[in-house]
Amino acid sequence: MTLPRLALLLAALAGPLLAQNAETQPTVIESQKLDMKSTDAETTSIFEGNVIVTGTNLKLTCDRLEVVAFRAKGDPGATIGKVERFKSLVATGSVHIVQGDREAACGKAVVLPGDDKITLSDRPVVTDRGVGWTWTGDELLLLRGERQVRGTNVRIVGPPVKDLGFDKDKKVEGAPETPKQP
Repeated sequence: MTLPRLALLLAALAGPLLAQNAETQPTVIESQKLDMKSTDAETTSIFEGNVIVTGTNLKLTCDRLEVVAFRAKGDPGATIGKVERFKSLVATGSVHIVQGDREAACGKAVVLPGDDKITLSDRPVVTDRGVGWTWTGDELLLLRGERQVRGTNVRIVGPPVKDLGFDKDKKVEGAPETPKQP
């Protein structure tokens, strides 16, 4: 399997990060180093040093990206086998993901396509500029298709809520008079 094909599959299976209506673009992975190894069951690709992944409505940067994919049945003698589906993608070190109005930063991002989830850890911050919300916590779990975010020790900052208080000087019809203090 060629590197461009691996890159295309990486983007396709990182679906939790991609917008549905974006115009498709080729996926490009750049790094200072690549180490790709295959067994009969899976292929592991490790990209290191200034890793940059760009594709359809996606930019991911990190220090290291490890991609583990299940191999399809085929030529057992092939140097790099055909990838059937992804098992995991793990980005570490200064992880930064941008997708449309959404942005995530953390020390580690684990994408499990088979489980439709992404776990962000090591000081994760998720910002949705479209709605003005920011989530932080010890760990944030994003669930694809369920539109859920779960986390531990979470702090959420959102747009201001209008004052729901009352004007103490305004008289309300039918309200009893407040006794005056002597």
